[in-house]
Amino acid sequence: MTDSYQYEDIAKMIDHSLLNPILTTRELEEGCTIALRYNVASVCIMPYYLARCAERLAGSTVRASATIGFPHGGHATTIKLAEVRQALADGGQELDVVINISKARSGDWQYVRDELSELTQAIHADGAKIKVIFENAYLDDAVKVRLCAICGEIGADWVKTSTGYAPTGATIPDLELMRKHSPPHVQIKAAGGVRDLDTLLTIRAIGVTRVGLTRTESILEECRRRLHLEPLAHAFASQ
Repeated sequence: MTDSYQYEDIAKMIDHSLLNPILTTRELEEGCTIALRYNVASVCIMPYYLARCAERLAGSTVRASATIGFPHGGHATTIKLAEVRQALADGGQELDVVINISKARSGDWQYVRDELSELTQAIHADGAKIKVIFENAYLDDAVKVRLCAICGEIGADWVKTSTGYAPTGATIPDLELMRKHSPPHVQIKAAGGVRDLDTLLTIRAIGVTRVGLTRTESILEECRRRLHLEPLAHAFASQ
């Protein structure tokens, strides 16, 4: 890759993902430790552990985040709003919200817009940010383009490709499409399928600013190796 970058440029693209439902509390704690060690953008954690996550991250530049309506988006809007209120009370600073996929596929755009507008207003009122998850694996391009327009109109902070639990995750064509059809004030987040540094650098060049990752440690150690920085894993292991 010819693009120049510093370590922090890459680390602050990463939302360290701790959403697998089988993760134990010990593994969630270890995940928070990894996020702090590598100084990533955020930890995106299962909602029940968000308060503890926010406690662990307090005083750092790593933000606490969680999911809303995850993973299928079929919750009633009132339930999603209740989840938002709880997440904000627990210290959530960024919330990843799944659209109502059924309504989007049905073309009920008023429902989709009204729900996302309500959620965005509730999240922004508390000073937090919203990432809107499309779940592109189930949508055609026309639907994705319409969702980009709606998210721009309501002032969403990010549009996001996927939950990571659909048949496919982020793809280059989808990321290019989302960047093209989203206004400049809406950022792009990729999730699902980013497994190495070269892929991360490729999508960064498209304009992606956040990436949901489970392989944070290996990717950032490779980043440090290429930049001729000391490995962090070894330094902490020897303490």
